[in-house]
Parts: sequence; C-alpha cells; structure tokens
Amino acid sequence: MTPTSSKSAKVPLLRRLYIQVLIGILIGVALGHFYPTVGADMKPLGDGFIKLIKMLLAPVIFGTIVVGIARMGDLKEVGKVGAKALLYFEVLSTIALVVGLLVVNILKPGVGMNVDAATLDGKAISAYTSAAETQHAGAVDFIMNVIPRTIVGSFADGNVLQIIFFAVLLGAALSKMGPRAKPFIDMIDLFLNGLFGIVKMVMVLAPIGAFGAIAFTIGKYGVGSLASYGKLIIAVYGTCVLFIVVVLGTVARICRISIFSYLRYIRDELLITFGTASTESVLPQMMSKLERAGCEKTVVGMVLPAGYTFNPDGTAIYLTIGAIFVAQATNTELSWMQQLVILGVLMLTSKGSAGVAGAGFVTLAATLGSMHTIPVAGLVLLLGVDRFLNEARAITNLVGNGLATIAVAKWEGAFDEARWREVTGDKTPLPRNAKPPRIARVAPPEPDAGMTGDHHAA
Repeated sequence: MTPTSSKSAKVPLLRRLYIQVLIGILIGVALGHFYPTVGADMKPLGDGFIKLIKMLLAPVIFGTIVVGIARMGDLKEVGKVGAKALLYFEVLSTIALVVGLLVVNILKPGVGMNVDAATLDGKAISAYTSAAETQHAGAVDFIMNVIPRTIVGSFADGNVLQIIFFAVLLGAALSKMGPRAKPFIDMIDLFLNGLFGIVKMVMVLAPIGAFGAIAFTIGKYGVGSLASYGKLIIAVYGTCVLFIVVVLGTVARICRISIFSYLRYIRDELLITFGTASTESVLPQMMSKLERAGCEKTVVGMVLPAGYTFNPDGTAIYLTIGAIFVAQATNTELSWMQQLVILGVLMLTSKGSAGVAGAGFVTLAATLGSMHTIPVAGLVLLLGVDRFLNEARAITNLVGNGLATIAVAKWEGAFDEARWREVTGDKTPLPRNAKPPRIARVAPPEPDAGMTGDHHAA
C-alpha cells in the first residue's frame, strides 16, 4: 500500500466526496418522487453548481495549454499531439455511432408504438430546430468560427475551440521567446494554481448540486416516463455500458491499464456527472486528476477540452439510437443503405455541438432535417425521457475523453506508468521494455482528502 492510499484509507466514509454525492442523489430521487413540486423547485441548486464550474472553465483550459506548450519546448510535438488526438477522436466516435446503430436494430425499442407523425406537435421542439439551422453550418463556416473575433469575446462566450486556438498560439509564441518569457509563464502557472484552489472549494458543493439536479429531473418528468420508455432507456444505457466495457476496455488494455482502476479513480467525477447530467461540471477536476496520475500537462490541456467537442462517444450512441427510434416509432421504413447514409451524416453533424443547450436534440434536428426521410416532429417522442438519457451519454463522454487523454499521452511517450500505478493502485503488469516518460513533470499537489474525497485506490 502506498503512502497516499494509506492516507486516503483513513478518511471517514462520510467525508469522501463520492459517498456524499451518492447520498445527495438518493435524497434527490426520493424528494422528486414523493414531493414532485418541491423537487422541481430544486433546479437552481444544480444550475448554480454548474455555473460555478463553468465560470472557471475558460481560464483553466487557457492556462493549462499556455503553460504546457510554453514549457514543452518542441512545437512539432504539439502538432503531433493535436493530429493524433483528432485521429483518435474520429475513429472512436465512429465506432460509437456504429455500435448504437447495431443495438437499436437488434432491440428495436420504437417498434410497436405506431405513432402517426402527422399528429405530432412540432412546436415543442421548435427551439431545437431553429438552433440546428444556425449551429450546423458548412465546414468552412465551422473552421472560420474557430478563429475568434476578439479574445475577450471568446472568454465571455466560453467558446472552447476558440480558447484552445488562442492558447496554442500564445503558448507557441512564449516558447520561442525563451528565458525572457519565464516570469510571465510562472505568473500564469500561479494563477492556474489559484483557479484549482477555487475548484476544490466549489467541489464541496457537488453533493448539493447533484441533489438539486436529480430532484428536478425526477420531480418534473417523474419515474413514470422511465416505464413508458423502458426499452429505449435499456437500449441507451446498455449500449453505453457495452461501449465502455468492450470498446474503451480494449483501448485501456492496449494502453496497459485497467479500465476498472481508471473508473474507480474517477468515481467522484462519474457520480457528479450522473447527478448533474453535465461533463462540464467536472472538467477542471478531470484535468487535475489526469495530470496527477501521470499524463503530461500539454497533452491534458489539449486533448481533454478538445474531446468535449470532437469525441462525444455517448452523444454519438444517443444520436443513432434516437434517430432510428423515431423512425421505428413512426413506422418509417428505412433500408440498410438509408441507415448508413444517416450514419455518414451523423459523423459530420455530431462534431462541434458541445456546449450548445440541448446539443443532442440540436444535432438530431439538423440531421433529420437534412435527410427528409425521418419526420423531425418525431423528436417530440424523446423530450420526456431525454434528461434520463442525457445522464448515460454524459458519463460515457466523460469516460471516453479521459481515456482518450491517457491513450494520446501513451502514444506520445508522455505518460508516467509508475506514477499512474502509484496514484490509482492499478496492478496491470508493466511491459519489460517500458520506457521512462518523454518529459519530466512535477505532479500538482495532492488535494485535501477531506475536501475532494478519496481519489486513490486502497
């Protein structure tokens, strides 16, 4: 047993963050079920917690990338990291789309509903369809949107891609300046440490945020919708579990780490994501934990935030299942060729929707609207249960993006095997010819166990 694991083992059970979040979720479910009106009124608690985290996202992403690149030295390595990350994202998100398509055709959750598309009221999804018209423009417009009009505007809007773009340029410029830039880089690094201090303080409120969000969900939509859409929920949750265990488990084995040790290490973040149905609520904490577990700072700063846009594995699963579910429910016959065309369109429309309110609905509306084969009004059928499905896809997105960061770090030789095993308790055997990490790194300080929970395996 390592000293860190021994320390965490002494933390009382009720002081561990994942236990506190789990209790908050259970109380929220009970309140929402037995007192639905009161439960629905708890929404501001969940929204407030997410807003507290969101206010930190832009500066945390910016600071991590700038400091990482400025201290990296070799700018060619930065380009290699970005290219390999994008390749990984495309392959994994495509696999997720294919897995979702196969499962929905096997389980057929929409068959037998016999909904007449002409009777559906499309007004309920008008906000999503209008957003789809403006959000998913052409490829050229998407690329041009990566370039910010103003730096301040990017931070004000929280546009992750624009922030990454500017941070990479500034980090590269500082790297070329050499020793002259060191005081400024140290200042940004100090500012970054202060931000992570705020994150630690905000995470104390995670159980309250999870309680408020889940109480609202159960109070507003009720557990009755779970029974009505039981087959669909089983399809989405089952596919997400299958994807994590089989597909991501295979990636983990290739990286010579245990998928279960990884899941245990991020259990705090998994429960918070489940309670709030938002991966953004744990992004700063995930960045800190991955770096502490052996991933090089530059890789974490570039890959994890970019994955929120380009590697939405859970959302990809939801998109194929949601689209074919609507077709099945409205008795819209689709040939395999038509389904493959939908799959191809989803490969394009699923990118770039991160951070958009109701991103899954926006993407589905854009896809169905462009295909003219499945009635867009059929998305109304998903409204009542979407919040429950959102929790499954958010968790899958979180697991997938964290593992993507580890995989790219391994790919780049920027992953400290020994550090990973020390922090997580992973017992996966090391290869005999294991090489030391490419870049020496200093792990960030350990968080206060009483504040952020038990992060290490005993």
